[in-house]
Amino acid sequence: MRPAPTSTALAILLLLCFTGCQARAGSGGGRAGGARSSTAEFKGSAALSYVQKQLSFGPRIPNTPGHDKMGDWLLGELRARADTVIVQSFQQRTSKGKTLQLRNYFAQFNPKATDRVLFLAHWDTRPFADKSQNLGQQRLPVPGANDGGSGVAVLLGVADALKAKAPSSAIGVDLLFVDGEDYGDFSDSTETLLGARYFAKHQPAGYTTLYAVLFDMVGDKDLGIQQEGYSLANAPEVVQRVWQTADRLGYSRAFQPRVGPYGSLTDDHVPLQQAGIRAIDVIDFEFPYHHTTEDTLDKVSAESLQIVGDVAVALVRQ
Repeated sequence: MRPAPTSTALAILLLLCFTGCQARAGSGGGRAGGARSSTAEFKGSAALSYVQKQLSFGPRIPNTPGHDKMGDWLLGELRARADTVIVQSFQQRTSKGKTLQLRNYFAQFNPKATDRVLFLAHWDTRPFADKSQNLGQQRLPVPGANDGGSGVAVLLGVADALKAKAPSSAIGVDLLFVDGEDYGDFSDSTETLLGARYFAKHQPAGYTTLYAVLFDMVGDKDLGIQQEGYSLANAPEVVQRVWQTADRLGYSRAFQPRVGPYGSLTDDHVPLQQAGIRAIDVIDFEFPYHHTTEDTLDKVSAESLQIVGDVAVALVRQ
């Protein structure tokens, strides 16, 4: 994902639009510390084990053995939990002439329900650590514990909860795992967000969703998720719903009701927005190990995964 420039005036306007949400937020300084788990449905410890499992495959870069093994494992996990699983296999030709073999996974719970909620995360990892301070390390792959691994872990934890207790007959839940998000240069729009772009153009026939929530970099031990600019501009009611749910669960220190310092971020929610889906980005972009070789398991915590997972489950139980 990449931050986009935003004006001070826009930031102020967005803040004013959400003063009501701010008023609801709980007090207290710091970030994730002190948050409590309010439901036993989501298991933060299990989610952390899913991060560890992903790392065991090595870098999950398209056209590598680690990517293939990760994809096969993920498909098996989803088939064991969801009512239906759709695999979207596709190819992407890069500017350097390489053909990437990519797969999206679309897992559905209660597929016959008309009213649906969509959660998504990317499961690939970045081929090069371009933000590492060491120039030599910039050519190395990113391990992707938080950037990639945490979002997948949250969605799998939600799948566990829905397998144990199905959603009500009135609501359907879809989990979308997109590929190729982090492959190329974010200044070149043709080689990033590949899976989200593909899904936006190849949605299942007649597919509709009430809203979508992207979970990206949500396992940081020092969790502090702020509101993202494109989300506020294009789906403000979804932002409000998510942040009010977090506040109700006692997680207002982790879900901070203000615009983040990076403003608007180019991430997987943007292609969905462009396709008419009311999608938002739940992301802690203030992660100091973003796109470095230090995005490792020790930077992720079960507590942070628990917080985000509790909010996700609560959204589909409302």
